[in-house]
Amino acid sequence: MKQIVFISGKGGTGKSTLVSSLSILVRDKMLADCDVDAPNLHILLKGKVLTKNNYFGAKEAVIDAAVCVKCGLCREICRFDAVSEKLLIIPVKCEGCGACKLVCPQQAIRLEEVKTGETFVAGTPRGTFSHALLDIGAEGSGKLVTEVRKKLRDYKRKEKWVLIDGSPGIGCAVIASITGADAAVVVCEPTKSGKSDLERVLGVTRHFGIPAFVCINKYDLNPKITLEIEDLCRSKGFPVIGRIPFDPSIIKALQEFKTPVEAGNKAVTCEIEGIWTRLTGEIKKQEVPDR
Repeated sequence: MKQIVFISGKGGTGKSTLVSSLSILVRDKMLADCDVDAPNLHILLKGKVLTKNNYFGAKEAVIDAAVCVKCGLCREICRFDAVSEKLLIIPVKCEGCGACKLVCPQQAIRLEEVKTGETFVAGTPRGTFSHALLDIGAEGSGKLVTEVRKKLRDYKRKEKWVLIDGSPGIGCAVIASITGADAAVVVCEPTKSGKSDLERVLGVTRHFGIPAFVCINKYDLNPKITLEIEDLCRSKGFPVIGRIPFDPSIIKALQEFKTPVEAGNKAVTCEIEGIWTRLTGEIKKQEVPDR
């Protein structure tokens, strides 16, 4: 089963719209939304939740007042100021490092798992769909992304593809999204900042050895920068597999919870079909052994 992850240097480039469109056009696939900070793919997929689970991705110190002798060593050792003057743990500051537990002479401190998010697996007309939501203020988005991808294993049948709507940026969540993937499609826009973001994301994919391909969304808004992006990709060996034109009707369709495919936008649908054809063709090339 091939895993294809769609990422971008920032939010709002159109990767979720692209993935949701491909979810209609591609057969034999599973789906995942790995943007756990602000997931939105479920809005367009309209699935029914099959399982919902709390996710415990962090630990927090707890002081047993009945055992504590108020020596203050825990407060002295804590680098995060998570122990108050009254020797109580301040949850929002605690990193769960365990230093306080290590130095406590009375063994009055223990580490307890803390809920940091929720995971969901849904059944949709387009395939099994896994996603999650990180709790407000919680950390560990990368670990939660890994859990999202793991959840699909329990529901795998004979699917050939996994389409992953990844996180924007270049942080832990992005790295967790692309790790082990067969290919990454980087969606960018033809702006100066879009070009800069693209370079950074491509650098991440190259560092982790993930084959990457580029899709330029709204390419016709700035033909000059589009050419610059194409030259950049050519010089660095990243194929440009898609050029989606700007069309205000796409915004209207999304406001009605429809993809361009469902809205009957033939020009954009044709290009998205071409993106998939070119992408699968590039993947097949990689599978052919060198002679």
